[in-house]
Amino acid sequence: QVQLVESGGGLVQAGGSLRLSCAASGRTFSSYAMGWFRQAPGKEREFVAAIRWSGDSTYYADSVKGRFTASRDNAKNTVYLQMNSLKPEDTAVYYCALDKFNSGYELSDRSEYDYWGQGTQVTVSS
Repeated sequence: QVQLVESGGGLVQAGGSLRLSCAASGRTFSSYAMGWFRQAPGKEREFVAAIRWSGDSTYYADSVKGRFTASRDNAKNTVYLQMNSLKPEDTAVYYCALDKFNSGYELSDRSEYDYWGQGTQVTVSS
């Protein structure tokens, strides 16, 4: 069983930065792609970023491209989301997710992911 624990959320002013972390249990973390999603109140959970197992391929939603950076440290079983130039519309609960079974969906599709963290709140004030 894989467990994912996010941390690093908080309250920040517009234009500020935060770095989210997602620590995973399990010895085979390095074999799997990881994703970041977010969900604002009253909205559906949406794709933010994804990173392949090797870390050499990353993907981003258009809304965060150029501002957010996904990275991973397989030795620490941790994936990161560096968020810069934050905007009030980035306010949401952020979730990390692990793609263990490679179901064939795009990495931007929630259906591709098999395990989810509990989420961490990010609030950006104007």
